[in-house]
Amino acid sequence: NSLSEIDIDLYKNNSSPAALVQSSEGMSPPTKVTRPPSYVSEHRHKEIWREDEGKAYKVPKYYPDLKSRAQAAHKDLTMAEVAKHDKRDDLWIIVDGKAYDVTKFADKHPGGWLPMMNLGGKDCTDAFANYHPARVYKTMLPQYYIGDVVDYKESAFVKGHRAMRQQLLEEGLFETRMSFYWGLAAWLAFLGFTAMYLTLGCASTVAHLSGAAILALFWQQMAFLGHDIGHNAVSHNRSKDSAGGLVIGNLLTGISCAWWKASHNVHHVSCNSLEHDPDIQHMPIFAVSEEIFNEDFYSTFHKRWIRKDAAARFLVSYQHWLFYPIMAFARFNLYAQGFILMFNENEVVWRRKWEILSELGFFAWNIALLAYFPSETSLGGWKERLLYLLISHMLAGVLHVQICLSHFARETYHGKAYNGDEDEWFRMQCRTTLNIDCPWWMDWFHGGLQFQIEHHLWPRLPRHNLRRAQQLVKAFCKKHDVTYHNLPWIEAQVELVQHLRKAALKMRAIDL
Repeated sequence: NSLSEIDIDLYKNNSSPAALVQSSEGMSPPTKVTRPPSYVSEHRHKEIWREDEGKAYKVPKYYPDLKSRAQAAHKDLTMAEVAKHDKRDDLWIIVDGKAYDVTKFADKHPGGWLPMMNLGGKDCTDAFANYHPARVYKTMLPQYYIGDVVDYKESAFVKGHRAMRQQLLEEGLFETRMSFYWGLAAWLAFLGFTAMYLTLGCASTVAHLSGAAILALFWQQMAFLGHDIGHNAVSHNRSKDSAGGLVIGNLLTGISCAWWKASHNVHHVSCNSLEHDPDIQHMPIFAVSEEIFNEDFYSTFHKRWIRKDAAARFLVSYQHWLFYPIMAFARFNLYAQGFILMFNENEVVWRRKWEILSELGFFAWNIALLAYFPSETSLGGWKERLLYLLISHMLAGVLHVQICLSHFARETYHGKAYNGDEDEWFRMQCRTTLNIDCPWWMDWFHGGLQFQIEHHLWPRLPRHNLRRAQQLVKAFCKKHDVTYHNLPWIEAQVELVQHLRKAALKMRAIDL
C-alpha cells in the first residue's frame, strides 16, 4: 500500500501514515543504560505490522522516545511497580514492555476514562493494538513514556496469538471491502422503504402491521451496521464513523451512539467482570452469575452498589421466565439510557448537541409515522397505532436476545483481568464469549454476532472477514487446549435459559 493514500485526523493529529516509517524530528534515542537484556532491548529494531484506517503497514515496533522523557525515565521498573498505578488519578499502562503514565490523558481519551482505568497497571499491549491506529504509537505514546519494564515477558502462547494478528494484517483482512457495505446499504434501503410503503401507502391493518414487522427487522439489521461503525470497522476513521453513527444509531434507530460507545468500550476490555462490565450488570432484574449473590459490590460503570434486596430476590427468582418478555421491551430502556447520558453534564459526550438533536429526530419521525398513516380500518385508529408500536419494538427485541446470548451464560470473574497468562487478552475473551454456529447463508441474520469471539479478539476487523479469522482461531484454540464455545442458535437459547434458571434457584434459597 502507498503510505500517502490516507490522512487520519484522529486525536486532531496532522501526521500521515507515511510518517510512520520516518524518524521523528526533535526526537533522539533514549539514554543508554547498562542492564541485562530486556524485552524492549531485544525487540528495539524489530518491524511489525500495524493497522491504520484498515490498511496494514510494516513499521518499527518502537519509535524513538522524546529526549526529555528518556532522560527522566525509570531504569528499573517492574510489573509489580506498574501494577500499583491503577487509579483514574494515577494511571500507568504497559505497551510492548514499555511503561507509560497516561494519567493526564485519561479524561481526554476518546474512548472514555473507564476502559483506561480497567487496564491501569496492566499489560494492555493487545487491547491497545486493537483499538488504536498505527500512528498513535509514534505521535502520542512517546510523550507519556516513563521507562522500560525490565521483567516484562511474552509467553509462547501470547507470541502465538499475536502472530495470528500479524497474519491477518499481512493478508490485508483489516481492510474494508466497500462492496460488502454497498450491498448492505441496498438491503437496508429495501427494508426501510418497504416498511414505509406498507405503513403509509396502504390502508389495510394487515399491511400496516406487516410494515411494523419489517420496521423491526430494519432496526435489527441497522444495529449491526451501527455496531460496525461504532468500532470504526467501516472507514476505520474515528471522525467519519462517529458522524455516521449519529445517523445510523441515533436518527434511524434511536440508540445513542455516545451511550453505546461509553458502555461498549468498557464491556470489551472488561468482558464479564462482575464489577466492571455494564453488559452483565442488570440487577435487580437479572443475575447472570451465582457469584453476584455472595456479597454486594460496586459497579464502576453505573457508579452504584449492586445489592440483593427484596425486589432483586423476587425478579431474579423468576428470571428464566421473564427473560424473553423483558427482551421484547428492552428497546425502551436503551432510549432512556441514551438520554440519561446525554443530559448528564458530569460525563464527557462527544458532539453532545448533535447527539441530542439526532435522538430527538428519531422520535420526531416515529411520532409523525404513527400520527399520519391511514387508520380508518376495522381495528380502529389508536388501537392500531398502539399495536404498530408494540410489534415494531417487540420483534426488534430479537437483537437483545442475540446480544445476551454472547455472554450471559459464559464465565464471569471478580475484579480486573490481565493478571497473568491465565487471563490475558486471548484467554479472557474466549472464556467469556460464545459464538453461534450457523451456515454462511444465515450470516445476514446474525450480523457478525455469530463470530463474537473473533470480534472480541480483533474489534476493528471488518465483519465480512470474521469467518476467515474463525478458521485461524479454532485451530489455535485446539492446539493450545483453549475452550472454543460455539453452539447452534437453538442450543444457545437452551443453555442461556438453563443458566438463568440455575441462578434463579440459588437466589430463592438465600435468606436476605
